[in-house]
Parts: sequence; structure tokens; C-alpha cells
Amino acid sequence: MNSITARAIALLLGAVSLGPAITGCSRPSAASGADGPRHVVHVAGITVAPLGVTVRAVGLLAPKDQAKLAFKVAGYIDTLQVEEGQQVRAGQLLAALKRTEIDAGLEQARQNAAKAQRDLARAKALYADGVTTLEQFQDLGTAADIATAALRAAEFNSQHGEIRAPGDGVVLQKLAEVNELVQAGQPVVSVGRAGRGWVVRVGLADRDVVRMRPGDGARIEFDAWPGQVFNGEVGNIASAADPATGTFTVEIPVEPGEARFVQGLVAKVQLVPRGAPSVPVVPVQALIEANGEEAGVFVLDGGPARGVVHRATIRIGRMSGGEVEVRGGLEPGARVVVDGAAFLENGETVRVEAQP
Repeated sequence: MNSITARAIALLLGAVSLGPAITGCSRPSAASGADGPRHVVHVAGITVAPLGVTVRAVGLLAPKDQAKLAFKVAGYIDTLQVEEGQQVRAGQLLAALKRTEIDAGLEQARQNAAKAQRDLARAKALYADGVTTLEQFQDLGTAADIATAALRAAEFNSQHGEIRAPGDGVVLQKLAEVNELVQAGQPVVSVGRAGRGWVVRVGLADRDVVRMRPGDGARIEFDAWPGQVFNGEVGNIASAADPATGTFTVEIPVEPGEARFVQGLVAKVQLVPRGAPSVPVVPVQALIEANGEEAGVFVLDGGPARGVVHRATIRIGRMSGGEVEVRGGLEPGARVVVDGAAFLENGETVRVEAQP
């Protein structure tokens, strides 16, 4: 390979390696001409919002009324006639146990009650004839009462060997399957009733829950509806911590509007205690550099699509949730550059692009 060719290849490789770096640093506007703006920026206005007191949490959406239904007695599941997400009507049969043991216990209680009544009738006759004592007669009366009470208990358990929907609603979870042995009181199916609305339940640490009061404002967002905000207010606040998580459950009623709510959606929640002071804020991305209570920003002068930027020094305060308090140096309504500021020069003309 001759020296000219080697030099050409070296120059070509150098140009390829430097090309992306130069392009990435300059961030020129693709639509700019020779005399047009060299940079495209995103801007944000100065806003007024509560800062430093907002509590952020993640919760789950659920119907206000939610019940985990179980059998009164233990046994094997014979039928489970619903699936998750299925709509059910009040009184509808959801699940039932195999009846063999339940019916046997009920029949035994009936026979015991019948025998106790026969024994009591004979004792009554014998007592009238003076053959038996008053104590014996009273003991048989007590035994008959006990047998009758046991029969009522057996009949009650027999009735609760099946699970029926307590009201119109939707099946949230199936917690057991057919032929599975379940214990008395073990949840088998979870049913939610949306008649009383929907709530988002969040768990707050003790340092946050003591600042909350019923009626405090809430801002709720779901990934299922990006960009849509659901406003609500704090409802019930637990008076004791969950032993499993150590957090306090807070309920926030929320209206679906045109959205179709389903149980289990993850909600991102911002809670603002009432009376929290509001202050001017800008996004943290707008700060070019900061030194103590001072920071630099680029302020846009001009129309919505094009303008001139100038550098300004502002006084800053608290920082929270991607926003920083502005204590001075910006006029109300000012717009600051939040993306592309690192490439700008004072007095430069820029093109403004809408936020993605």
C-alpha cells in the first residue's frame, strides 16, 4: 500500500469518527438555513405550585366495596361457577362444597333432636305418674334444648356450604379451584361492587400520614391513560399500620369519567395537604449551573415558535419532584429553556419545538 492511499484511509477514518461527535454537540436545526436559527429548544413557563409538601405514592385501583367470600365449614369444593372478570348478580351461586359430609352432619343433628324430644315426652309422662324425679325430667328437657340448638347450627352450616354473590358486582379473583380442600373461613372468591364507586389505596409512611387529613387534594395518573389526570380527595385514613408492611392505608375516591376502570390498575398519586403554600417553580432541567442560592437559566424572548434567548441569574430555594423554587430573578409568565440550554449563547436566535 503506497503512502498516498494510507493517508487517505487515515483521513477518512478520522472524518467518520469525528462526524457524530461534531453533529451531537452542535444540535443544529435540520430545517435551518445559513441565516436561520442554529438550535432547536424546548421551553417551559414559570408556574405556581405547592413545593416541598407534596407526598408521592404508588397505589392500586379497586372498587370501594370489596369482599373475600368463604365457606362457613371446611370441605372439598364441588363447583366454582365463575371466572375472574365475570359480572355477577345478587344472590347468584358462585361456589358450593361437596354435600356428603354436610348432609350427614345435618341428618345426625335431626335424629339427635328427634330422640331428645321423644325422651323428654316419656319423662314428662313418667314424672306425672311419679315414677321419675323432677331432676331427671329437667335434665332431659335441657338435653332436648341442646339437641334443638345443635340442629339449628347444622342447618345454618348446611346453608353456608355454598357461596352466593352479596350483590351485583364483578369477580376480582378466584382464590381456589374445584376439588380443592378448603378450611372454614378460607377465602375462595373475591367480589367487588362498583355501586359505591372506585378508590385508589396507597400505603404511606408514618412521617407522611400524619400530615394528611380527609379532604386533602390528590392528583392521580394511570399508565393505562397516559397524560390524563384524575383529581380526587383523601377519604379514609387508617388509624393503625399494616403489620405486614408497616405503612398506613389511605383511600382516595376517584371518578372514572369516560375511562373504563378495572381492578388492579397501578396509580401514581400526588397528595397535597390543605393549606400548603404555593411558590413559583421551574423544572430542574432549566438550570445551567447553580452556586448556593443562585443559578443560571436561559430565558426566551419572542413568539411561541421562534425567539432570542438571554442568560439570567435567578435565586432558587427548595427542590422537590423535578421542580425548583424560584425566589427571584424571573418575571411572571417567563419562559425558560429546559432542553438544549447547554449549547446556547447569550443573544442567540432559536427555534422552539413543542414538548414531545
